[in-house]
Amino acid sequence: MSHDDFAFEPIRGLPELPPEGERILWQGAPNWWALARASMGLNWIAAYFVVLALWRMSFVAETRPLGAAMIAALPFLVLGGGVIALFCLIAYILARTTVYTITTRRVAMRIGAALTVTLNLPYRAIARAGLDLRRDGTGTIALDLIGETKLSYLVCWPHVRPWRMRRTEPALRCIPDAARVAALLAEAADCRVNTPEVGRHSPVAPVTLAAE
Repeated sequence: MSHDDFAFEPIRGLPELPPEGERILWQGAPNWWALARASMGLNWIAAYFVVLALWRMSFVAETRPLGAAMIAALPFLVLGGGVIALFCLIAYILARTTVYTITTRRVAMRIGAALTVTLNLPYRAIARAGLDLRRDGTGTIALDLIGETKLSYLVCWPHVRPWRMRRTEPALRCIPDAARVAALLAEAADCRVNTPEVGRHSPVAPVTLAAE
């Protein structure tokens, strides 16, 4: 029997139905391979175990034949492959449980595997957005929030701008076709922020976090 852990969502990626007049413009998720490389440093991990294997092989080769030295270095490569496979599995699970949503009014991020939370980031609470575009077309869009709004770096990881711990910047990490998504986000935010609101003046809408 199939089971959907997010069957309670009225719309995929959102904890509740959007208000009247709000439209979903885009939904997506991280590319798991790009996420593994960017957030878990697979290249550095692979290089580390290769260096260990070469060091072990050179050390053994001083007293034993080359074939024996290569066999002595093999456990380091096997261990490194296991670590990389584990991190790839984690990245795959994180990508599968993540939904990024861009609407006409906000950016919503359903993140987390064990503890799932949903960030609602209204455009009027976002000061600026920055794009880190990679050669394969994937990229990260980091959101710099207005005011003193604080988010936990650990709770939001890896959906954050790397190493910005003092002032956490939530981010759409390693998404495919990132340049097009960034342009869509910029257009939607500009339209929303520059649209006058008729009625009683209210302060900037706060960033909300819903735990599930």
